[in-house]
Amino acid sequence: MQEMIRKILTSRVYEAAVETPLEEAANLSAELNNRILLKREDLQPVFSFKLRGAYNKIANLSKVEKDNGVITASAGNHAQGVAFSAQKLGLKALIVMPLTTPQIKIDAVKAFGAKIVLHGDNYSEAADRCNEIQKQTGMTYIHPFDDKLVIAGQGTVADELLRQSAGNLNAVFVPIGGGGLIAGIATYLKTLSPDIKVIGVEPVDSDAMYQSLQAGKRVTLDSVGIFADGVAVRQVGKLTFDLCRQHVDEIIRVTTDELCGAIKSIYQATRSIVEPAGALGMAGLKQYIKTTGITNQTLVAINSGANMNFERLRYVSERTQTGEGSESLLAITIPEAPGALRNFCSNILKSVNITEFNYRLADRTKAQIYIGVAIGGGDAREEFSNQLNRSGYKVIDLTDNELAKTHLRYMIGGRSPAATKERLFRFWFPERPGALTQFLADMGKDWNISLFHYRSQGGEFGRVLIGLEIPEQNEKSLKMFFDQLGYHYFEETDDPAYHLFLQ
Repeated sequence: MQEMIRKILTSRVYEAAVETPLEEAANLSAELNNRILLKREDLQPVFSFKLRGAYNKIANLSKVEKDNGVITASAGNHAQGVAFSAQKLGLKALIVMPLTTPQIKIDAVKAFGAKIVLHGDNYSEAADRCNEIQKQTGMTYIHPFDDKLVIAGQGTVADELLRQSAGNLNAVFVPIGGGGLIAGIATYLKTLSPDIKVIGVEPVDSDAMYQSLQAGKRVTLDSVGIFADGVAVRQVGKLTFDLCRQHVDEIIRVTTDELCGAIKSIYQATRSIVEPAGALGMAGLKQYIKTTGITNQTLVAINSGANMNFERLRYVSERTQTGEGSESLLAITIPEAPGALRNFCSNILKSVNITEFNYRLADRTKAQIYIGVAIGGGDAREEFSNQLNRSGYKVIDLTDNELAKTHLRYMIGGRSPAATKERLFRFWFPERPGALTQFLADMGKDWNISLFHYRSQGGEFGRVLIGLEIPEQNEKSLKMFFDQLGYHYFEETDDPAYHLFLQ
């Protein structure tokens, strides 16, 4: 532990990085009844804390290691940190990036003078290619998180926190991907100010550190979520796991909707737009206050990065209201009769703020309405549903239904009485030129496509909802076909929202 503290205190990060401000979010503090501070790592020269660890590692290389040049695999912020550091130190740099990397990140790395190799559909495939090139060239590999000097560089954030707050903090909320940032911060804070809680935050679908700590050993996730791509790591580092096991108080897991709500909260406080991974600290902080009911505490969220794809803002905006608990999505059954819709709107919705309303004739006896209402979350949503039930309307709450929020809301009225043997699947596939066309070609080769929905969301992966007509005798070959495709998928045939609106 003392060795890591020494490395943090002697880090060379300020030759490239800046000391970022610790800002109070006054309006958010008043809203949440706690003093909320934001550590603005989004204001680094590469818009992310990753510069600290990358530069500290590269600056401390031997002359031979520097002469060989540096290499790494990354789809984003670490790539920019390595490229920036190499340019500043006059070194050759090669970055292996997935083919799915957004152009804005590729252009940013190129602007720092690094050479880029595009390979594979994800980080793991890019990392494998990086290892091959490293062995062939002898270039010096810069690990994104599992390295003492990288961890020490990230740990300088904690040194700044203590100086800027005079140690008057109750808890710090830190995003977790591979664990480099929280390992450095937790080691430093728990050594110098052990009363300050260090709380990690992960997406529910990319929770490798949480699962590893629960198991008492590093685990490898079968798959990781695609929204907070900056922390989409299947296995945390060995060093980072050991340090987190010793020093981290707890880990909070948050949903995509909570992340979107956190992005909005940060925007309202700072007028800056952070990337999904950069908002993890805020999302965890808000959830922690909600679940514990604490007041009058001083809490810090680390704004870890702001490399947001502009195209993704539409998706964030759409999901923010449910993430904040200010919008509820409901499926409501009403009689299909003249005046029924008018009565429903006049008697039930007359004082309700409607955010979305979808309806299409589908049955002569009953009608299905997909509606969004601004009634607040939790108890308010439950009371509104009870009110509808008491009035004789059948209600299904879709607020937490991923199928409904991502696809179905754009497809109301899409029933087909001819699709009698339809099975429904949600897929993620790499978002690169020609990928959607290839996906359709692969699916349409052996199976009849009965439904299809895709909408660009500005991420590294595309989301597709697809209906397939599958003869019963082909069940085994279907699974083999999906396994060969290698795409992550869920079957949604039994989802109640599908039965209400599409089947």
